[in-house]
Amino acid sequence: MPRPLGTIAAAFALLLVTACNSASSGGSTTGPSARGVTADTIKVGGIVSMTTASGYSKKDTDLGAKARYDRANAEGGVNGRRIDYLGAEDDGQDPAKNLAAARKLVQQDKVFAVSPMSSVTFAGADFLNGQKVPTVGWGTLPSFCGPPYIYGFNGCLVPTPGGTLNQTWPEGLATVLGGARGKSVALIAGDNDAGKFGIRTFTQGFKAAGFQVSYAKAAVPATSMPSDWSAYTKEILRSGPGGGAPDAVVSVMQTPYNIGLFTALKRSGYKGVISDPTDYDPGLLAKDATRQALDGVHVLLQFQPFEADSPAMRQFKADIKKAAGGKDVPLNMHMMTGYMSADLFLAIAAKAGKELTAESFQKAAAGFSDTGTLVGDRAEPKGQKESFGCGALVRLTNGRYEVAVPFKCYPPIPFG
Repeated sequence: MPRPLGTIAAAFALLLVTACNSASSGGSTTGPSARGVTADTIKVGGIVSMTTASGYSKKDTDLGAKARYDRANAEGGVNGRRIDYLGAEDDGQDPAKNLAAARKLVQQDKVFAVSPMSSVTFAGADFLNGQKVPTVGWGTLPSFCGPPYIYGFNGCLVPTPGGTLNQTWPEGLATVLGGARGKSVALIAGDNDAGKFGIRTFTQGFKAAGFQVSYAKAAVPATSMPSDWSAYTKEILRSGPGGGAPDAVVSVMQTPYNIGLFTALKRSGYKGVISDPTDYDPGLLAKDATRQALDGVHVLLQFQPFEADSPAMRQFKADIKKAAGGKDVPLNMHMMTGYMSADLFLAIAAKAGKELTAESFQKAAAGFSDTGTLVGDRAEPKGQKESFGCGALVRLTNGRYEVAVPFKCYPPIPFG
């Protein structure tokens, strides 16, 4: 005998309510906006340039992130949930691979967040932001400055209109040179969008600090490293006042390029200050030629130097050693990039509370701030418009890094 329509409707309604309740409280996730979140885990992946055509690698970014997530799990996780860190996808510094990695992590691996993201390309930014995937990484690209779901671990390092410029590098070099007044600086970068933007921003920053910018070009081929640097060194060494050498040469390039340029400058007899933002890595010192090229170079850091003896630095070193299987591995800035990307994600996720969703994460980020971290004081959404403004300079001397300018926070200047 057929069942009355009312009975069927009531049964269907009961089934619907039961399914909804299961999805919101007793199921494996906390709802459709909480992809990658279960009752006891948060799934996170990373995107890192581990292999590149030039040989430059950021692979230790992955170890740094793992070290921080491991400690979080050892301490009970985030609001009772363990971090299920899948490791980092290698984008090979290729835009197509970067986007493919982002799609894989979201569509196949179902991650809640991407942290760390460290590369010179971020083709996956629009996709991740559109999918409401909290993403934390090294904010050296414009994509870290504005999109609501994307965060730089030390803020936005590529200023946007209405934003500000971090003055750590100009002010630090002014300290090294005994003041910027009457001093000249040459800026050189790769011939790509990042290099051109870097030249624009650092030109403004060094001028604001009181330097004369005697040379500023994004002229070095970004896809093929020069075998002969003489054309560049000749221009640089004649760019200072009266056709002489500038007081400082600042390179906004990666390590293989810096080694070539710095070697050529030294062979030309240059005695001024040389500086870059990438070559803080004891692993680079294993080769004599590399060590000689980098000797005396002042490297910009946007975190506390490893030589600092602070509680936070001691914790960082202990975490890295544990993640490396108890071995004393040489520390480098990529480890710090991964570690602090993970650290910022964890801090915001903890504030979001037990009901972790993309929306609750964003709400927590909107009023987030803390102090005394390895990158200084942090605040969101400030960090999506400007950097956290802190840093230091270290100098390689006789095969060892020494602090040349201690970690300090500098007032930013308006970007225009």
